[in-house]
Amino acid sequence: MRQRIVIVNPNSTAAVTEGISAAVAPLRAAQGPEIDCVTLEEGPPGIETQAQIDAVVPPLLARLKREAADASVIACFSDPGLQAARAETGRPVFGIAESGFRKALTLRPRFGILAILEASSVRHRRYVAALGLSESFAGSLPLDLGVLELQDRDRTFGRMVDVGRALRDDKGAEVLVLGCAGMPQYRDDLAEELGLPVVEPCRTAAEAALAALQSAGAAAP
Repeated sequence: MRQRIVIVNPNSTAAVTEGISAAVAPLRAAQGPEIDCVTLEEGPPGIETQAQIDAVVPPLLARLKREAADASVIACFSDPGLQAARAETGRPVFGIAESGFRKALTLRPRFGILAILEASSVRHRRYVAALGLSESFAGSLPLDLGVLELQDRDRTFGRMVDVGRALRDDKGAEVLVLGCAGMPQYRDDLAEELGLPVVEPCRTAAEAALAALQSAGAAAP
C-alpha cells in the first residue's frame, strides 16, 4: 500500500490549493508516496489575522486526524497548530514557514521574507526569533496585498519585485522566502528578475515530508 502525504490548505480558496498542487507536482512519482492537496472548507478565504489563525486551528487539527496520512503539511505561512498537530497525530507534520526558513539557510546565510501584510511581517519576526534564527534574518517586508489579491498577476508580480529588491538591496537578504501559500506561481520569475534564490515553502515542506518517510523506511527493520 502506497504511503500518503496530505497537504492541507487551511483557507477555503480552491485556487490557492490548485497553486500548491501545481508547485508540488514535480515531486509526485508513480512509485513514491501519494501527495494529495486538500482545502479546509471551514477556513476563511484567506488567513491574514491572528484571530483567523487561532480560529482555524481546531478544524485544521480535526481534518488532519481524519486524513490520517503518513505525513502532513500545513500550507499556511503562520504554521497554525503545528506543534499541536505533531503531538496529536504522532506522525511527521511540517509547517511551510519553518520548512522555508530552514531550506533558505541551506542556500545562503541570510534570508528575507516577502509578506502579504505588515501584520504578517510582525508575526514573522516573532516566529523567526522563537526558532532561534534571528541572526540569519534580514527582515520581512509586506506586499500590502491580501491572499485573494495574489491571484492578480499584473498587480502582484511588480509589487513582489519591488519588495524583493528592497530586501536584497536595503536589508541584505541573500535568499528570499515566499511568505504565503498563494505565491508559488511567482517563484521562478522572481528568482530570474532579482538574481537571488527564491524558496517556495509549500514545495519545500513537501520535500521534507518525503524525506521523513524515506528516512523512516530506511530505518525500519
